[in-house]
Amino acid sequence: MTSETEQNMGDGRDAEAVSRFVERFASDMSEAGMQRMGSRVFAALLADDDGSMTSAELAMALRISPAAVSGAVNYLTQVGMVGRERDPGSRRDRYRVHDEVWYTTFTQRDRVLTRWENTLKDGARTLGEHTPAGARLAETVAFFEFVQSELGGMMERWREHRKTLDLPTADGRSHA
Repeated sequence: MTSETEQNMGDGRDAEAVSRFVERFASDMSEAGMQRMGSRVFAALLADDDGSMTSAELAMALRISPAAVSGAVNYLTQVGMVGRERDPGSRRDRYRVHDEVWYTTFTQRDRVLTRWENTLKDGARTLGEHTPAGARLAETVAFFEFVQSELGGMMERWREHRKTLDLPTADGRSHA
């Protein structure tokens, strides 16, 4: 039997329902190719009102070892989805979901696509653009060029659209 504290998080939310959400979203991200522990830690941070937790808090919330938290956080910082900061006056690290995490993540992917595109162009020339492998690489380059040309406009349209939304920010204020 769970205590009332475990069932109710003090803010009216059901801790079990929150845990189920975290695991479900983590599973969705894992199925899309993201590292499993990274997915769980990211989902837990995303579901936290502050978007910020210590290693000990993450380990307790997810029932995982501190080593698992460390590996997941290293992955998430490497891919730019989470930042590391210090609690004021403490030696303890706190991990935080970046503001506008999805916008930032897609913007960073744009740079990755550019790097891949350049390598693939070299590969197509090396293999011969008229060979089956070279043609496959050339088509991939064309696809990445198309995606990048669309991504810039889409991100700008998102920023404009976001201004029209009456969504609260993490600090409770409205974007509009």
